[in-house]
Amino acid sequence: MKKRRLSPAQCERVFISQPPELLDSGRTPSMLKVYAPTITAYYVPIAGKTYLSPYRSRSLPWGFWHQAPLDTDLQDGLPFCTKPEKQQSWEIITDELQDILKKYSLDFSKEQMKIFNDPIHGHIALHPLLVKITDTPQFQRLRHIKQLGGTYLVYSGASHNRFEHSLGVAYLAGCLVKTLHDNQPELKITKQDFLCVQIAGLCHDLGHGPFSHVFDGLVIPKAKTMKKIRGLPDDIPEKWKHEQMSVLMFDDIVKSLKTENEDVLKEHGLDDKDVTFIKELIEGAKDSVAEWTYEGRAEDKSFLYEIVANKQNGIDVDKWDYFARDCHHLGIRNSFDHQRLLKFARVCEVNGRNHICFRDKEADNVYDMFRTRYTLHRQAYQHKICNIIEEMFAEALVLADRDLHEEKPEDMLKISEAIKTAEEYSKLTDEIFEQISSSTATNLQESRNILNKIVRRKLPKFVGEAHLTEENKSKFVGEAHLTEEHKSKKIQEILMKSWKAAVQKYKPTDPTVSLNAEELPVYVVDLDHGMKDKNPIESVYFYSKRNPNQASTIKDYQLSSFLPKKFNEELVRVYYRRTDDQTVEDKMEEKKKVEEAEKCFQIWCKDSFGPCV
Repeated sequence: MKKRRLSPAQCERVFISQPPELLDSGRTPSMLKVYAPTITAYYVPIAGKTYLSPYRSRSLPWGFWHQAPLDTDLQDGLPFCTKPEKQQSWEIITDELQDILKKYSLDFSKEQMKIFNDPIHGHIALHPLLVKITDTPQFQRLRHIKQLGGTYLVYSGASHNRFEHSLGVAYLAGCLVKTLHDNQPELKITKQDFLCVQIAGLCHDLGHGPFSHVFDGLVIPKAKTMKKIRGLPDDIPEKWKHEQMSVLMFDDIVKSLKTENEDVLKEHGLDDKDVTFIKELIEGAKDSVAEWTYEGRAEDKSFLYEIVANKQNGIDVDKWDYFARDCHHLGIRNSFDHQRLLKFARVCEVNGRNHICFRDKEADNVYDMFRTRYTLHRQAYQHKICNIIEEMFAEALVLADRDLHEEKPEDMLKISEAIKTAEEYSKLTDEIFEQISSSTATNLQESRNILNKIVRRKLPKFVGEAHLTEENKSKFVGEAHLTEEHKSKKIQEILMKSWKAAVQKYKPTDPTVSLNAEELPVYVVDLDHGMKDKNPIESVYFYSKRNPNQASTIKDYQLSSFLPKKFNEELVRVYYRRTDDQTVEDKMEEKKKVEEAEKCFQIWCKDSFGPCV
């Protein structure tokens, strides 16, 4: 490659365009590099013409190239034109190039970045606009929501909150975007793209309620059921998730920031289309959509929708952060290396759409990611005591919800109806636990009793656990074509009936003990690697060193033979509900009941679906 360097003094005689043969005695150089006092540009000859580009590569789309504006009539190796003309031409070129570099450069050195010291990622720098978002009541609320909900009451180290997780996701989102930008300039990733993805990562969990997933996973479904039973109007959206509230909370933040400064987004190059883009990123793009219907960005930037919430295969920076952060606080080993995987991320076109892909040699690392997810659920998130504590907490909130009563008592709390507005929802945090516990309201007495049991560790006794096999599931539901959700509900109903019949049929070995199925609830726990019964690796695209621009799913012969053949399991758990205010005699009787319940459970397991654990 021939280079010709111009000193600042020579920059007034800039080369606008020079025929390659005059530069290299008849041989065509691949590119001519031009240095100016404040800018570096590349003159790249293509098809007999010379183009100006801020990048070295020739394989860039047309939008990156700017043809030199002057004809190449040369004299003594310089364009044949007057000095003023040359000066004017150079000003045109530098202005164009400055605009390109300003748009596509991710250099924020002139911005007043704020440094956060994070225990997982070290010192991370956040853009001033992101800092303004963090300094709002809607975002600061995340300091009062435990990342792992009831798990903190079992794992004493799991005291971290949604606040620091959100900062970590924003940081990793920026790292991934920058990696793609630096390695593939042809993707045309702009500063606006970078900021939008970081903001989406920062705000993706704004909609979490008290004790995180307990609220949208247990409280809201129970509230909907109670409304149906009591004949109350139900305007809670079907399958309501925290992402929907995250979008409402983000709108509320934008509104509050614009109240202080109408041009707060415009000052950083963002507009209403970017706000739409951020909200789309928070909710995630569905891969099944054949036609591109998203408004924030065109289809050529579909890969940006896979960074924060990846509905394609589940590999996103949200998981990268909470795997590392949760393992750190739980004391569980994390075998997944997100920093390494990030370095091998690359965008390739697959089936007509741009996707984030990874090197084929990283297949084991990717599998470790999915395995880490399973391990965290098995050991922590779905821990047998964590689960029952969260069930109790959800029950306490439902009993405290005034919106489940037609008269809406004033001494109860607004809970399920709070999801209608961001203002009301902002008041819901983990502090509701203390709010109920310290209340003297008569209508909150039942809720207080449940929370008091949690505090005093008067929890239901664990009776037993069994694995539900595919053979037994098909036996329960038959050959009916049901969705996974309906199938799970039907299995739970059949198991409860079967267990109730088993309890009634069982004859205790101790004649002084009698079992009541109402005191022995059954729960079904789903565990998987992220995609139900499917192998998640089959949804990930990989590229090779020889063909970095072509990606496909990994072949079976490229995977380890030690990988499991089954990627999900369902656990059946039975608990014994304790009685209140136990005497010494009550405790002795309870011990006998639990022993008899365990024997009954063993017999039920063998009769229904094989030996239990």
